Amino acid sequence: MADIISPHWHIEFYAPDEAHMRGITKIYASEQTKYQKVEVIQSSHYGKCLILDGHMQSAQLDEFIYHENLVHPAMVACPNPKKVVIIGGGEGATLYEVLRHKTVEKCWMIDIDQRVVELCDEYMPEWHRGTFKDKRTILSYEDGRKFLENSKEKFDVIIIDIPEPVEEGPAYMLYTEEFYKMVATKLNDGGMVSLQSGCSAEKELRCLAAVHNTLKKVFPIVYSWPANVPSFDIPWSFTMASMKTDPKLLKRDQVDKILKERNVGELKYYDGETHEGLFFVPKYIRDGFVKLTEIIRDNSPLTYRFMGEEKNAK
Repeated sequence: MADIISPHWHIEFYAPDEAHMRGITKIYASEQTKYQKVEVIQSSHYGKCLILDGHMQSAQLDEFIYHENLVHPAMVACPNPKKVVIIGGGEGATLYEVLRHKTVEKCWMIDIDQRVVELCDEYMPEWHRGTFKDKRTILSYEDGRKFLENSKEKFDVIIIDIPEPVEEGPAYMLYTEEFYKMVATKLNDGGMVSLQSGCSAEKELRCLAAVHNTLKKVFPIVYSWPANVPSFDIPWSFTMASMKTDPKLLKRDQVDKILKERNVGELKYYDGETHEGLFFVPKYIRDGFVKLTEIIRDNSPLTYRFMGEEKNAK
């Protein structure tokens, strides 16, 4: 048996009879903010990690898988993304990936929890790489839904980088049909929406299917796809939507040309070949979209409860 190198463990439950353990060698920060419990730790395997309310959000070893999936397919599909808004995105990695596209003139990052951003700025500079101070960045601490409702701007890409809709968490009202309808009114012609959409394991498709089908009530073009993010321990998913731009029409040579023309630089996960592969979705997920018909609305939001418990809040 190998030696146990860590005196402390982060234990994350996925069901009453299933938990995943990660060795902790250092705790950089641990605070209860107004909205959530925030921890920045050093994992013996995954490097620095951001944990919110006990659940892994981002790990140094593989954050590029999450953030490149979330950002680049939608950014590439948008013909000329100049104005981008990120709802959430506390680590700053989403902001960094957006600003790699040299077409971007302004990027609003709207996060409700200022303390999360401050802790990530201090302890996780590998994620944001100084982009909080980029002249194109407009950083604001407020409710993302209210920001969009009140904004007179229209955007080319809207990226929703928030946690799953956990009961009593800060994000569950940003997954509803009413919210997505409002988002659609804030997009410029040809604009794109991109978001993480929860677990894509066969027995845990409720969140992904509900997000996908709710977006389909608003947007005629919706694509969801899985990606393996090892530090999450379970399969994850991403979704993008548009009123008129179909990213599936882009071929690999076109994607690679766009990335080169925008001077994005070397990516570790996403390129033209990867882009084409996004649309080959496993059958069990496609079947789930048909069998699971729940639509998320303001008066019946989806609240995902961990440890095997789920319900709709009324």
